[in-house]
Amino acid sequence: MTHSQRIVDFALALRETDIPTDVAGLARWHTLDALGVGIAAAGGAVQQKMAHSFLKVPVTEGCTVLGHDAPTHSANAALLNGSFIHALEYDDTHMASIVHGSAVIVPAALAAAEAHHLSLGELTRLVTIGWEVLVRIGLAAPGAFQRRGFQVTSVGGALVSALIAGLAAGASRSELISAQGIAGSQASGIFEFLSEGATVKAMHPGWAAHAGNLAATLAMAGMTGPTTVYEGRFGLYNTYTDEPGAAAALGKALDSLGQHWMLREAAFKLFPCCHYIHPFLEAVARLRSTALPSSTSWQHIAHIECKVPQGAAAIICEPWPRKQSPSILNEAKYSLPYCMALAFLDIPITAQHFLGEQVHADALAFAQKISWSPMEDADFPNKFQADMTVQWRNGQTAHARVDQVKGSADRPASLQDLQTKFLNNTALRHSTDTQHKLMALLLQGESDSSISELQSLLRTT
Repeated sequence: MTHSQRIVDFALALRETDIPTDVAGLARWHTLDALGVGIAAAGGAVQQKMAHSFLKVPVTEGCTVLGHDAPTHSANAALLNGSFIHALEYDDTHMASIVHGSAVIVPAALAAAEAHHLSLGELTRLVTIGWEVLVRIGLAAPGAFQRRGFQVTSVGGALVSALIAGLAAGASRSELISAQGIAGSQASGIFEFLSEGATVKAMHPGWAAHAGNLAATLAMAGMTGPTTVYEGRFGLYNTYTDEPGAAAALGKALDSLGQHWMLREAAFKLFPCCHYIHPFLEAVARLRSTALPSSTSWQHIAHIECKVPQGAAAIICEPWPRKQSPSILNEAKYSLPYCMALAFLDIPITAQHFLGEQVHADALAFAQKISWSPMEDADFPNKFQADMTVQWRNGQTAHARVDQVKGSADRPASLQDLQTKFLNNTALRHSTDTQHKLMALLLQGESDSSISELQSLLRTT
């Protein structure tokens, strides 16, 4: 069988009761986390304008747009919510595959579940299926999509979203196979945004969720797509990567579907900026918590040298002069020296900071003290590491190293960390009562609970 046929057979056979309890619990936590991040970003000026442009044509029934009361069509909701969830770089990842799972999977699954009046348990099932397939797509060629300038989340996410949307709609086996093939012609998302700090990257998972929604609709209307969309001569891997063995690697990875659960390896983010920067922020916190003589205050730092994994450096360090002096906050989210400067200066690294209008002048000045060089012993992308040496003007030095980022499967975030993050992200939109009802429903709600309960809470302030 082709890869898309095998994926469909797995998805059709998997029942909610087949999912291990801890994996289902993780699916719910990742859903909650993604919704919280999306709600926080929905308050940004760009996101408000996006939503209003889609919501100006009213519909009486439809799917939820995070941070808004008015509904819209399912494809539009998937586009907006995916764009919101990814906008702050605060969404979860699977590190080894470099996949932002929930940013594409949750908006696709939520819109599909709302459109077809599914249960909370079915939403959990769709989210789990999405994670298990999308991570394997990325693991078959880790870093290879990025080397060609494509984001694997958006390129692979379009195909996975088509599967999710089709499953929710009750598509047949052949329609689900075609839906993935159709989505292959819609897959997109290039990294050129890095050259100017353009905000389009936020749209990548939203567009994938939108494309998948339409691909499933087209497949159920009779359009056909290639069954070899993954491994074919012009399929996903041969077109979007430079990895000759990637299609075969995916085939091998599919062997473990339903046995090895990739969702257990997914990481939560604890800062709203590029994930590769997070271990350096931890390193700064470790140094700041060290009792140092007053002669070594942070204002008297002369120089900071960072050792950065090469795979991460391409995103957070290059070109270095621009990274030291980002002109807009969207660009600053991918700047190692700017974000480190915030941490050294004890300026809170929050969603609201990156939804603001101007970069912080003091952070820009401090960023000039920082330099970087390649980390020779890096284990990227399996580990997000940081190595940092600080030198003060009096000659004293201090060193900090982080060998794996907090929030990863190796160093999990605590449930308190995740709850605090959700409450902070949703505080401006929802009352305390609504916040706690959302957490209770998503984390402890019965599987047969109607998706309309979640829909109602998301639209309640």
